[in-house]
This record gives sequence, structure tokens and C-alpha cells, in this order.
Amino acid sequence: MRFIHRSHSYLFILSVTFLLCYSIPILTFPQSPRPADSAAIQHIIKLVDAFQSNPVARFGTVALSVRRVRDGQEFIGYNARQSLPSASTLKLITTATALSVLGPNYTYTTALEYDGSLKDSTLTGNLYIRGTGDPSLGSWRFTNYYDLSALLKSWSDAVRAAGIRRIRGAIVGDASLYNDLTTPETWPYGDLGNYYGASLSALNINENLYRIFFRPGKSINAPATVLRTDPVLPYMSFRNTVLTDAANTGDQVNIIGAPFQNQQWLTGKVPMGEPANEFSVKGALPDPAFFTAYALQNQLIQANVTISNSPTSIGGGLATTVPGMGKRTVLSQHKSPILAELVQQTNFQSINLYAEALLRTTTMALDKTVRSTNNSLDVLTKYWKTKGINLDGFRIRDGSGLSAVGALTADNMTNILSVMGRDKAFSAFYESIPIVGQTGTVRSLAKRTAAAGNIRAKSGSIEGVRAYAGYFTAADGERMSFCILVNKFTPGQNRVVTSELEKVFAGLVRMTGK
Repeated sequence: MRFIHRSHSYLFILSVTFLLCYSIPILTFPQSPRPADSAAIQHIIKLVDAFQSNPVARFGTVALSVRRVRDGQEFIGYNARQSLPSASTLKLITTATALSVLGPNYTYTTALEYDGSLKDSTLTGNLYIRGTGDPSLGSWRFTNYYDLSALLKSWSDAVRAAGIRRIRGAIVGDASLYNDLTTPETWPYGDLGNYYGASLSALNINENLYRIFFRPGKSINAPATVLRTDPVLPYMSFRNTVLTDAANTGDQVNIIGAPFQNQQWLTGKVPMGEPANEFSVKGALPDPAFFTAYALQNQLIQANVTISNSPTSIGGGLATTVPGMGKRTVLSQHKSPILAELVQQTNFQSINLYAEALLRTTTMALDKTVRSTNNSLDVLTKYWKTKGINLDGFRIRDGSGLSAVGALTADNMTNILSVMGRDKAFSAFYESIPIVGQTGTVRSLAKRTAAAGNIRAKSGSIEGVRAYAGYFTAADGERMSFCILVNKFTPGQNRVVTSELEKVFAGLVRMTGK
């Protein structure tokens, strides 16, 4: 390595300085005026400094970004350009993109179809349920829309109304719109069997979940017995090692499984003292399209329609194919709730499946060649870049934030939120974000502070991460975007983290946006 002597170095610096000052024209660039360094902003920065130096976050990172929505002016940038896990706050970006691209009134359509020939009440062909990615099909969440049992009955009624009493073919769950394995490759394996790790299908049903019911033992550490599943899944098998814990200890069960794997492992504990001496947990259907075909076949048999072949599914990365028998005829179509309602459920209830579905649907609308999650993420990133947003540090790996590998910067988030604040679909987006201290996953946060009712925020949490992002109304009425990311905080210190976050929230609503 070559070193320059100190005195020579000094002369060198003087020479360069002279040349820069007198020989080269000075270039100037327009600068955005910085906001006034108000006492309120200084107070917030002191709060974040104290949070960062607190033992709970000393060995991790606290990041905060605050921007004015109407022009994107940055007011606070504290570790705001460090790329950190976003957890479920990422759903804000996914849902904002969906509303901006598709519009609040977009709907999905799921079709019941048949091919082959229909003669003398016998269908010589297959009956298909063709999905287009609707995450809400058969969900219980939406008023005036069919839940699972009503949906199956409506399809059965449509078959009988067409005069079909015998099917010489198969019931096919058609998820072929997506021909890849749709599970993001960086999702933790231990999550995949649980409802929050349910994989996306082009034919989703009942939010791709089932419930498994246990009977706790009579003493702590006694084996718990599996009673049943709802819906009934006789084609699945369970290896059960679940034990019994004390009353009021909640759900400690982990379901180990994977897409298209009908053998599941049950580990963990369930509490004693539950009503009817039962306790249920939610698991992920390994192949939603197959379950749809299986459930419809059972419904049709109950309605005295005979079917010659076993139910099957296609798509989603499966090699299975079904020989077609010509053009399909539509028997029935099911429309989903409008996108604005789907987005609200995504953000209020933090449903990973909905976010992954919206990611794929939106990016396929932008680029019909999209064939994977990674392709979808590239298209989403390009979309926001074309709106002039600097996305340095934007390294997302899914649409929901379940991946612990994906990351973004607080600056990325507030930039996108500020641009979205000027989008034609902003009103629907804004209404989809829970109100701190009142609704959704933030209803218990900052309840007795000035922040309650004045901040709309999406929460996010995965192991070692707490995150919030959204909008707040400043003291002068100015709408502001914000993002706070807390990464690698001390385990077991959630209450301390919440207390520190609530202080920051209360400080935000006291600042002005002028």
C-alpha cells in the first residue's frame, strides 16, 4: 500500500483546493427547501435517539422516515436509507400498487365450466372450476357473498339446473393460470403448514385454510388428541405430538407441511380448560384446487349426481394434465367483492394470502408474461421506478412481508406512500389502513395518547422485527407519510418496544408539515 507523507499530502490538498476554486466553474443544482428544524421535530429525533440507545434496541436498528404527502418533502430521515425487514408493512406497497393499476372496482371471476357432450342428462366430459386468483372465494368475511358451504351448493344447483345427473369424467380444480410453484422461495419452511403460510393458488378456496380440533389431556404435558378437521379432509394424514399446557396459554401448535404434501406434522401445545374441552388451530390446505374439486364432488354426490372418476387438480406447478374434450361451456360465474374491499381486509386483518394474490394479479395486468413471484417483484419495482421513485435498498422477496430475507428502507416506503397520496385511487387506499387506537391490528396501540385517531398505520411483526407505516395528520392539518422499522430488538422485550413506539407516535402528531 502506498502512503503520502503528511506534509506532501497537505500541499497536495492546497493545490487541489486552488484549482477547484479558481480554475473550474462551480456547478450548482437546485435544492429542495428543507423544512424548518422545529422543536417538535427535534423532540421526535431525541425520542428515536433514546429508543436506539435503549438496551432493547441498542444492538439493533431503529429507522424513521417522515415525508409531506403533497410534494414528497422529507422532514425526518433517521437511519432511513438502511435496508431492513419490513414485515407486513409491505402489504401497503402491494395493495397500493393493486389499487393504482387495477382500480378500486376491479373484481375476480371464477367460472364453473364443462367440456365434452351433454346428452340425456349425462355429461361425457369433465366439470371444471376455473380460478383466476381470487383470494376471497368461499371466504366468510364478506356480507352478501357465499361462504364455502353456500358456494358449493350454488355450484351443485347450477349443475343440476343444466340437467346433469351423471358425469362420465372428473371434477377438475383448474388452477392452470399459474403454472409455477407460487410459494415465495424465501418463506420459512416452518410457516408453510400454518394458515398464515398458506400458498397462493389460481383457485383459492376458504382462504386456503382448515381448522384442526384437539382434545387437551387432563394434565400438563399429557398428549392432546386430534378430534377432526373442518372442513373434512380424509385424504390428509397427521403425525400428532401435541401436548397439553396450562389453561389460558393460547395456541402454541405448529403445523409442519408444504404445498401438495398431504402428510402433516403437528407439534407444540394446546391449553386445558377450553369450552367443550376442545381447542382448534388453523392450518394451510396443501392443494386448494384439489380440495375445491373434492368438496364439489362430495356436494354433487349428496345431490344425487354420479361421477365416474376421482377428483383432480391442474396447475400450480403440478405435472398433472387432464385430456380436454373440446370447447368449454360456462355453467356459472362467481364474482368477487370489489378490490377496495379485498384491500381493506388485506390491511386490516393482515392476510398474507390476499397480498400474494394481489401481487400476482396486478403484475400480470402490467405484464402478461409474468410467470413467477420473482418476475412479479421485478414488475412491481419497475412500476414505482417509472413514477420517479428512488428504490435503492428495495429488496423485497414477496408481496406480504412474511419473508425474513426481504428488505426495504424507510425512505422507500414513505416515497411510495407519498406518491400514492396523489394517485386517483388514494381515497380507497387510505380507507383501507387501520386507525391507531381504534381499528385493525393497531386498535390497542397508543390508545390514551394524542396519536389515537390521528394516525392510520399498517403494523408488521416477524421474529425480531416491529414495523409500522402509513399516514398521520400533523398539528397544522398537513397529511404526512411515515415509516418506522425496528430490527433485531432484544427478545422478550415487546412491551418496551411498544412503549417506545407510542412515544414516537405521540410526537409525530405534534409536528407541523409546513
